[in-house]
Amino acid sequence: MKYDIPAILFAGGKSSRMGKDKALLPFAGYPTLSEYQYERLAKLFKEVYISAKENKFDFEAPLIPDRYETSSPLVGIVSVFETLDADEVFILSVDAPFVNKDIISELLKNREGHDAIIAKTESGRQPLCGIYKRSVLDVALKNLKEDDHRIGNVLNKVAAKFVYFEDDSAFTNLNHPHEYEEALNSLD
Repeated sequence: MKYDIPAILFAGGKSSRMGKDKALLPFAGYPTLSEYQYERLAKLFKEVYISAKENKFDFEAPLIPDRYETSSPLVGIVSVFETLDADEVFILSVDAPFVNKDIISELLKNREGHDAIIAKTESGRQPLCGIYKRSVLDVALKNLKEDDHRIGNVLNKVAAKFVYFEDDSAFTNLNHPHEYEEALNSLD
């Protein structure tokens, strides 16, 4: 049975630390990390979308384009709720390929009574692995107008629940070339 809330793959970052668009790097036998993540989420969720500035992908997937010029995950969150008629969505960053079904399931179990349900590990909050409800939109828009793009500041102003996970490695982000290489080597 697939989850009944939309999953949104955030793939609109600048990838400045990687030096090239990480969303378009090959991964795990797929032409791109984006396609790998999209296919993985499509096995778990009835609906999966990609959030990005533009359609740079060479596979079929519904796109939610950013509605604002600035690039930030906050812009993505606002654009998602301004585009979709959904009360809640699961958000995952394209560069977190080791977040698994168990983590997603645990977050979904905790979704009642909160505006956001976010993964947390010893290294801190993981704001691009969690469930966001439409109730965060007003705060997100206010912060966007104030040019405060930090998702953490939105989470501090809403009823957020942080679900702790022991395994920090599941939340490894592929930000730098060496992290990408290590991730590829771990697949062997």
